[in-house]
Amino acid sequence: MPGLLERLANEVLVADGAMGTLLYANGLDNCYESYNISRPEEVKRVHQAYIKAGADIIQTNTYAAKRHRLKQYGFDQDAEAINRAGVALAREVAGEGTFVLGTVGASRGLRQCDLTLDEIIAETLEQVSFLTSGDHLDGLLFETYYDAEELLAVIKAVRPLTDLPIVANLSLHEAGILENGQPLVEVMSQLVMLGADVVGLNCHLGPYHMIQSLKQVPLFAQSYLSVYPNASLLAIQDDGAYSFSSNADYFGQSAKLLVDEGARIIGGCCGTTPEHIRAIKRSIRGLEPVHRKVITPLPSPDELIATAHRGHTLVDKVRKDITVIAELDPPKHLDITAFTQGVKALDQSGVSAITLADNSLARTRICNLSLAASLKDEIDTPFLLHLACRDHNMIGLQSRLLGMDVLGFDNVLAITGDPSKMGDFPGATSVYDANSFKLLQLIQQLNSGKGYSGASLKKATHFTVAAAFNPNVKNLARTGRLIERKIASGADYFITQPVFSGEIIDELAQVTKPYDAPFFVGIMPITSYNNAIFLHNEVPGIQLSESFLEKLEEKKDDKEACQQIALDESKALIDRALAHFNGIYLITPFMRYDLTVALVDYINDKKKARKVG
Repeated sequence: MPGLLERLANEVLVADGAMGTLLYANGLDNCYESYNISRPEEVKRVHQAYIKAGADIIQTNTYAAKRHRLKQYGFDQDAEAINRAGVALAREVAGEGTFVLGTVGASRGLRQCDLTLDEIIAETLEQVSFLTSGDHLDGLLFETYYDAEELLAVIKAVRPLTDLPIVANLSLHEAGILENGQPLVEVMSQLVMLGADVVGLNCHLGPYHMIQSLKQVPLFAQSYLSVYPNASLLAIQDDGAYSFSSNADYFGQSAKLLVDEGARIIGGCCGTTPEHIRAIKRSIRGLEPVHRKVITPLPSPDELIATAHRGHTLVDKVRKDITVIAELDPPKHLDITAFTQGVKALDQSGVSAITLADNSLARTRICNLSLAASLKDEIDTPFLLHLACRDHNMIGLQSRLLGMDVLGFDNVLAITGDPSKMGDFPGATSVYDANSFKLLQLIQQLNSGKGYSGASLKKATHFTVAAAFNPNVKNLARTGRLIERKIASGADYFITQPVFSGEIIDELAQVTKPYDAPFFVGIMPITSYNNAIFLHNEVPGIQLSESFLEKLEEKKDDKEACQQIALDESKALIDRALAHFNGIYLITPFMRYDLTVALVDYINDKKKARKVG
């Protein structure tokens, strides 16, 4: 049959997915490579599953089969046997209809490696000699190289020793940039010049960020592009077990976009299963490889380095698991005793962030930045500070943000702000030098190390920025363009205004489905019958269910009964939201932080039940 490179000249080929994930799922959790000789049938079963799912290419179970990697499990003396067996098992299953790549993993990476570069090269060449000792391979796959120096040295050393096609895959912490700050396209170009036949990416990042990374990479005349994304971000359970999202359909849809960016080999890395590979095969069936593409210009090196160090802790959390943030309004007066007690109660409840509004509804309150600064040494939970354009001109907005950075507050919600005429100083001027879109763009510019004027700040800020979203509108289905604009302006995630309807939550899930940015669904508990009547009749866009109002009306003179009915309603809305979203935004009404804590406890119980299930 035609060789690998001959097929790639005119086709997009599907590779296999993770080996370790399936062995782990089958209860094997030690040295995966050793199973080549101790549990060969288990290894063959994984190969067979991927071929059945449609893989044109499989890789040998030899990723960590260098001596120093095997030594920690006591298998270093079996290095040759393990590598030879890995090739034999893959070839036996593949027959003549599937390509087999001999896999070599990096030595440097997320774990410390004490070997010198010369020692790494020597061990790599030894492993390559074991893998290529028979005439059974269709190519070599070097993968999960975070360190560019190592991969460049490896390809330089191996290329003169074999005529087999070489696939060289880098791994990134941040889209488009290596851990040393070097642009991806520069290192790929160097690999091509050293003789790599296929260059690409694998591991750590999911499809979305790999698509973004490949946008800057051209189609090389001498080499093809490969991509093996993770299934998702890694989720660590309370018992230490790990898992990935079951998102095969999304993976298949992403494969089409990877083809658009020039990928000729598309497979999967950590967390991917035969279902992911089947979805890729189904999705790209009939697609031809692209021969021309538009390159997205790469930002300057200074901008890339600044962006690479940004923190996305809250965004990472909500992508992996149920995440709760809670709002507490700063007081209107100088007695902050109850406010401080509320902050400490929320801190103890285990929320992931405490949000402080910025003069919400245009009513004057204590400065949220000042309160956060005064309390940050007393609590462990990070603050998420709202920033309203209404009260600050561009000078004030940039000054405020720089001050937040100096004080260590890196989480911000960018909002336009309610007009002054709504508040307790109706004659005050609303500034509005910027709206939320412009504020989002300003924050991204600060994150690149430049101020609004373009002057260097000599240091980049590290903001993770949320955008507000109101689902209580007449035509929620038409709000997709608004979401897209805010994402384009720089929103990392969204926080919604309070929702009081399960139907709206369901519709919101459909509207937000196409977008990668996470959403925190706003839930605000009702405090009384009168509170419910006010919201239902006087606040635009909010409609409470008739059944809920009737229940409250029946018990309107029984404060505790009304409170329980209201909490049950909030819990029902939380259940509805958690069916679609990982993010919950609890809004504390009238300093009733006890209600918020009760709902946090309820969500924590749901979270534990989900993990057990």
